[in-house]
Amino acid sequence: QVQLVESGGGLVQAGGSLRLSCAASGESLDLHAVGWFRQAPGKERERVACIHYSDGTKYYEDFLLGRFTISRDTAKNTVHLSMNRLKPDDTAVYYCAARYGLCSAGSVNGMNYWGKGTLVTVSS
Repeated sequence: QVQLVESGGGLVQAGGSLRLSCAASGESLDLHAVGWFRQAPGKERERVACIHYSDGTKYYEDFLLGRFTISRDTAKNTVHLSMNRLKPDDTAVYYCAARYGLCSAGSVNGMNYWGKGTLVTVSS
């Protein structure tokens, strides 16, 4: 079992930056895919980025246009999401999720473990 806790959300002005963290406990994230997802009000949850924790291979959704970076800290069993040039459309609850295996199977329905989310609000 993996327990995930997100932190780092908050209110930021458009054009600003935030760094989210996802701390894992229960077992190591080795051999897991860890993804960041978001859900805006009235919209479906969508994947933002994913990382293979063992080797650091990263995947991003095209709509990000290079604004976000996913990374891992293997010493702390933690995954980060650095968000730059934030837009009001980025306003959402951001969730961290994990599954044993690959990001290719890491859709919303493919993840096994979820955190409770952290709210990011981008003002215009």
